[in-house]
Amino acid sequence: MTDSVAGLPSASAFHMSTDEFRRMGHDLIDFIADYRDSVEEYPVLSQVQPRDVLDQLPVTPPEHGDGLATLIDDLNNVIVPGLSQWQSPNFHAYYSANASLPSVLGELVTAGFGVNGMLWATSPAATELEMRVLDWLVELCALPQTFASDGPGGGVILDSASSSLLTAAVAARHRMVGHERAPDLVAYTSDQAHSSVVKGLRVAGFADDQLRVIQHDDDYAMSADALALAMQTDVDAGRVPFFVVATVGTTSSAAFDPVSEVAALCEQHGAWLHVDAAYAGSAAVVPELRFVNRGLDRADSYCFNPHKWLLTNVDCSLLYVADRAPLNNALSIVPDYLQNDRSADDDVIDYRDWQIPLGRRFRALKLWMVIRWYGAEGLRTHIRDHVAVGRRLSALVDADPRFERLTPTSLPVVCFAHIDGDARSRTILNAINASGRHHISHTVLDGRYTIRVAIGSVHTTVQHIEALWADIEALA
Repeated sequence: MTDSVAGLPSASAFHMSTDEFRRMGHDLIDFIADYRDSVEEYPVLSQVQPRDVLDQLPVTPPEHGDGLATLIDDLNNVIVPGLSQWQSPNFHAYYSANASLPSVLGELVTAGFGVNGMLWATSPAATELEMRVLDWLVELCALPQTFASDGPGGGVILDSASSSLLTAAVAARHRMVGHERAPDLVAYTSDQAHSSVVKGLRVAGFADDQLRVIQHDDDYAMSADALALAMQTDVDAGRVPFFVVATVGTTSSAAFDPVSEVAALCEQHGAWLHVDAAYAGSAAVVPELRFVNRGLDRADSYCFNPHKWLLTNVDCSLLYVADRAPLNNALSIVPDYLQNDRSADDDVIDYRDWQIPLGRRFRALKLWMVIRWYGAEGLRTHIRDHVAVGRRLSALVDADPRFERLTPTSLPVVCFAHIDGDARSRTILNAINASGRHHISHTVLDGRYTIRVAIGSVHTTVQHIEALWADIEALA
């Protein structure tokens, strides 16, 4: 077809047909399956040098499409070598992004639908499936019923714990002062909290001197006594405590802030309590691990990320609130072009009012597919297996007098150091990562360079950890 005015091809000449999509889709599914089958064969930490990938890509975009004839070759030869293999069972750095294959299929279907679930009216299924899946997680994790969709609060799926924190901070500010300027507001968090606390408050318009960083105790948890002193000092100086972030499962060492004690201080001062359990929250699917929920019934908001430990691919962060009104009041702006009869009747949830952006992806679908595939039993088994692997690594560390384990291991994050000091620990970690067989990361605990192994990849077993430990021992 040609444009009758310009004599040029119409756009339809360039679109992929559904038959072409089927053929290419089959090829790409085969590619992904082959990649997953062989992922353990690749160096876990990418070995490419800066610009290696860039220099293999054309400087200018193609004028004419090539039908993706060489796509899979390019994926194999250019892209895969430039990946750190997050899905490898030997990936133990940071916190895992454990993308199970059901979640990959869910992401495919989500992209195929291509909907924007900003309003109930723009895709009722996107909204109502999200409500149901979030309620399933309330039940599966034994969360407070105030977080359920039929209560005063509810939940929403965002992209990351960083966005969840920012959204909670905005709601907290609105509950305290509405839309007025409030230069005297003060927030608090632990010195072990994630950097997203600082970033989120900056994005929300707060200066760094409006955040108090509270010292940790001997277990790397926030000191409730230090928090109490800081809050009272601010009140005495005429400032207003409005927001406290408690962490359940810190990034460095999986430490647990004393949520109940922090909640009591928040109630005393009228401050909003946000609990960040981005990693550890998934553990609550296992009844014997529900110590991670202590104090949640007194939290104003709560976040955990299924994309860290609950078999769901990035991005998928669950934000729950005990009372949705401050959140919706802070974020609801309704121009004429978004008005519709359903929203006006208040019979539905419009998730545009639960997040910073307007547009939103249909993230609930992949989480739905994960829960349907694994069921509660499969999810519990997944978590329990990793906890058992973590205990095995802890025992191996404890049995070697050359190493010292620096933190408790209630969840499978094992922090340890060589007794000869930081230089030796750093040398071991660098050698492990350079080998390509494993990927681990480090942290610093009370000034001490610490080797950190976080177990959470989909297919990691005790054999992978024993192989890692054998390599560490050989370098000790």
